[in-house]
Amino acid sequence: MTENLARLESPSERIVPRQSHRALLFDEPAVSAESPSPSPVHRPVLLDDVVSWLAPRDGAVLVDGTVGAGGHAVALAARVEPSGRVIGLDRDPEMLALAERMTRDLPVTLVHAVYSELDVVLADLGIDAVDGILLDLGLSSDQLGWSNRGFSFAGDGPLDMRFDPGSGGPTAADLVNSWGAEDLARLFFEYGEERHSRRVARRIVEARRVEPITTTRRLAELVRRSIPGKWRAIDPATRVFQALRIGVNRELEHLEATLERLPDLLKPGGRAAIISFHSLEDRRVKVAFREDPRLIVLTRKPVVASDEEVADNPRARSAKLRVAERCPNLVGPPTPPNLRPRRRVSER
Repeated sequence: MTENLARLESPSERIVPRQSHRALLFDEPAVSAESPSPSPVHRPVLLDDVVSWLAPRDGAVLVDGTVGAGGHAVALAARVEPSGRVIGLDRDPEMLALAERMTRDLPVTLVHAVYSELDVVLADLGIDAVDGILLDLGLSSDQLGWSNRGFSFAGDGPLDMRFDPGSGGPTAADLVNSWGAEDLARLFFEYGEERHSRRVARRIVEARRVEPITTTRRLAELVRRSIPGKWRAIDPATRVFQALRIGVNRELEHLEATLERLPDLLKPGGRAAIISFHSLEDRRVKVAFREDPRLIVLTRKPVVASDEEVADNPRARSAKLRVAERCPNLVGPPTPPNLRPRRRVSER
């Protein structure tokens, strides 16, 4: 394993929760709700399914670990009133600004934090466990639309890709201009499932000797020129941009750390609902839910969007929702295992 990728994956550098998030609650000065931000364009996927599976009710405490512009949080908060609450986390301060506007006057607490730090966030709020946790692992349409963030190659912008630009972590430009061809190829292959990863990596290394690669447009053009043959519906740059974003933000590491702790954060009977958008995420969620004896899998197959939703919101096409429930018996699953999930699936 090469040094750069090992740094992304090493257990010794697992995500370390911050000491406290009390100063990072959205209604305190750490994140300003007054910062200018456009109205959100993102539309939550599988909204009705999420509400149905999490079954929010008056008095419930739920977590939206990727609150984004607040679409899911609004629907959940409206159903836990008047005595319940939704706690919304996000790494991106600009997304929290949108969520604050969307959830105003609703029982929602917004916190600037990554979802892998949920245990610390709940401890700071004096909460031991919650009734439900939602993670929507997709990239927001708003983030894609902000060219200055570097997530999209539809326009031109700085090659950043950090969910939290103020975090001080490496940007996508740092990776493409400093990593060796072997590391880049492995990143593109493992995180982007790019078949021509070595060819793309070599082209990048050759191009940066002439001039550093600092913009989304230049990187996308380099990738396109590296892929042989004609490309069809999916732009060849898509997989490389995905891989860089995952690497920059250590997305899979955050997900794995969260999946390990998730059952401990749920009350008996509490549910976890996770929406993934590619096989790297979905595979990890599927295995973690299936192999953890503290969880009962409620969705034998992932829930996907209806034809009507896809026609109305094309981003929902690749969304997959998996749901698991914390065993009523905290020691382990009931006997026989998975009896209730099978019954529920057949009823849906």
